[in-house]
Amino acid sequence: MIKVLTIEREYGSGGVDIACKVAERLGWKLWDQLLTTEIARYLECDQFHVERHEERRDPLYYRLFKSFLRGSFEGSLNAPNMKLADADGIRKVTEKIVTMAANQGNCVIVGRGSAYYLHDRPETFHVFVYAPFEDKVRRLQETGKTEKEAVELAETVDQDRAAFIKQYFGVEWPPRQYFHVMINSTMGDETVVQMILDGIAAYQNV
Repeated sequence: MIKVLTIEREYGSGGVDIACKVAERLGWKLWDQLLTTEIARYLECDQFHVERHEERRDPLYYRLFKSFLRGSFEGSLNAPNMKLADADGIRKVTEKIVTMAANQGNCVIVGRGSAYYLHDRPETFHVFVYAPFEDKVRRLQETGKTEKEAVELAETVDQDRAAFIKQYFGVEWPPRQYFHVMINSTMGDETVVQMILDGIAAYQNV
């Protein structure tokens, strides 16, 4: 019985809107902004800080500084008490919260590596949403971004995600073997939502 749905997405593909609609149709809890809120609460930091580091690696200069800090005498003394709100710290907390959400069941989890943390759980269905570059730019412009901003975001955000997935999970993004369904969102949100629901139903009857 499927109790958890993860939705990984290309930036600008509409994956978040689709996840919201699927969660509403199923009557399940949506873990998207809520996940960011819980991570920030656990790490005792601002949500904006978490949003800047989710699904991204830390810059090289910061990784080097962090290695120095952790290797120093003061760092070793403070390490057990540190709640690091960097990419590593956020990733570890994210895994805990994603696992907790999955254990509760009846939820839709958007990105944050959830498909990779939960890929061995039989009660979980994994979906990847993608779209042509031009369509992603159009969607981003509809949210208020300028064309220049939309193009830059569409070009760079997924590069960060790919680097994050490569570093922490050792796979090329998106790894097709992790997903039950990969859907082009240009068919329209409602069509994609129905395809996901139909996919879950079909998979449960296998």
